[in-house]
Order: sequence, then C-alpha cells, then structure tokens
Amino acid sequence: MQYRRVCLEAFGYTLPEEIVTSSELERRLAGAYERLRLPEGRLELMTGIRERRFFPPGTVPSSVSVVSGEKAIRASGIDRRHLGALVHGSVCRDHLEPATACAVHHGLRLSAECMVYDVSNACLGILTGLVQVANMIELGQIRAGLVVGTECGRQLVENTVRRLNEDLSLTREDVKLLVASLTIGSGSVALVLCEQRLSDTKNLVTTATALARTEHHQLCQSDGLETFMRTDSQQLMNEGVATGAETFSQFLADAGWQRGEIDKTICHQVGVAHRKLLFERLDLDPQIDFATIEWLGNTGAAALPLTMALALEAKHILPEDRVALLGIGSGINCQMIGLHWRQTR
Repeated sequence: MQYRRVCLEAFGYTLPEEIVTSSELERRLAGAYERLRLPEGRLELMTGIRERRFFPPGTVPSSVSVVSGEKAIRASGIDRRHLGALVHGSVCRDHLEPATACAVHHGLRLSAECMVYDVSNACLGILTGLVQVANMIELGQIRAGLVVGTECGRQLVENTVRRLNEDLSLTREDVKLLVASLTIGSGSVALVLCEQRLSDTKNLVTTATALARTEHHQLCQSDGLETFMRTDSQQLMNEGVATGAETFSQFLADAGWQRGEIDKTICHQVGVAHRKLLFERLDLDPQIDFATIEWLGNTGAAALPLTMALALEAKHILPEDRVALLGIGSGINCQMIGLHWRQTR
C-alpha cells in the first residue's frame, strides 16, 4: 500500500502510576517457585522486563482512551469536526458490545457523522486501525481520523499468579506456556492522522506492508487480557521473526528503501531476546531502535505506537528521519509501516 496524502499528525498517551516489578511478582509466586524449584530472578532474566505498570482495579479501557484521545486531538491542533473516523484498536474492551469506540466517541464529543468502530487484531490492532484510517484519507473519504486503544493487563497477570500458586497440578512445562502472561503491562495511546492539506507537520505515511502466516494461529491464544493466555513463547518468537524477515523484504521493495536508508525503527515490545533475534535476522543496527519493554512490559496493541510516542518525546526520532514501524502479532500477522518524519507535535 502506497500513500501520498496521509500525515501522522500527533500522539497522545497515558501511563499508569502503579509500578509492579518482576521481583515483586516473584515474591507473590514464592509458593509456586518453591514447589517447582524455579530460581529467583528467572522472570526478568528470561524476558528482560524489570517492571510493568497497571491502571487501578476496575478501570475500563474507554475511560483512559478518552484521556489519550483528547491529548492527541489537542496536540494535533485539528478541529474535531474534521475527524471522520474513530477506531478503537486495543485487545481490551469495555464490553463485547457495543463497540468500545462508542463510549470514546461520546466522551470526546465527536461528530455524529464520524465513523465509529472497534478493530481486533491482537497486538496489531492499533496499527491495523492506522492503516484503515490512512486508506480512508488517501481515498478522500475523510479528512482526518483518530486511532486509540488502552490495554488493562492487571487482571491477566493477577489471574496467572493466582493459578500458578493454587493449581498444584501444574508442571514446569505448563509454566512455560504461562510465562508470557506475566510480561503484560498496561498503557494507552492515541494518534491523529490527516490529509496533507490539513497537516502542519507534513509527517508523511508512505508505505504499509502486511503478511499473514495463519498456519501459526494456535501458538498464542487467550480470551482477552482479563483471562488466561497460553503462549508457546519460543515457537512464537521463531515463527514471528521468520514472518517479520519475510515481510521486511517486501516492505523495503514497497517503500523503495535500502536497508541502510532506515534512520529509526520502532517494533512491538515482546522481550529482549525477541528484539535481539529480530534485529539480527533483519540485519539492522539495534542502536536505531527505541525500546520500552524493560520498564513497560508488553502493552499489547498499545506497545508499538506508545513506544513511538515516547521515542518522539525523548527526541530519538529527528526531522527528516525515515522511520520503520515493525509490527508482529500473534496469528501470525505482520504489518510494517514507513514514515517520513518532519516535525513532532
């Protein structure tokens, strides 16, 4: 997919105040660790995650998405009457129906003519929403759109801790399928896209490439971030990186870029081993990447765009940078997006 008139104008994000370290989780898991003879420090050693954050118990995603969405709209400087689409793309939702986007639409006081819906694509939900809104703008159907999502991972982590402590039938092999659940954190992010004529920044979305390897759809399955998740982490990492390498080759061709012309990257935040293997496979310098996995954990669909917002704030991404967003999600689905960055708002 090629774009000529779509700009990524602004971000807004919200981080929880409560910090839960991997050491604290292991203290809560003392009984299971002792029973299964697991070494202390194993969780951080395996994942590279030092800590993650949680919103208060009972937080509904839409309430935080409204806050992040308002920040993004204000940062963009775009009149909200121009927002012709609102997509809510996180794994977490308020209800099965109606769409969580409806509550966010109401909270943000957007136009009744604004298209409103949720999109579900595991950790690629917000990126998928970005592509859909970019397509609408490129086709001239809307002038601007908002993509937002909020992941509330507390319940999944607490349920996993409880099960590990209480289910005496679990073996060390069973634990391997539950470790990924302990990496989950919480976070919220929103982004505004608009047509070039409406943009002050001229941050161009240039390319989007997608690839599906759904023969691996059973490697990570859950009923949502509120219940249990079972993940074959090793196999998912291997197949995900292989899919990412295949997608990256097509992405370079679609974008018309050489590998060395990419100035900065942002990828999905899974774990340090995944990141190391991915950059080795793509033959990219990890110094051009910005990571948050160590202190935010895996924040689901919010992870990649939230990390980009923080990278902009840290001035990791500079004017005239060519930026590659490298999204890999369970399914396995892969989406990579090219940006020509000009100005941060």
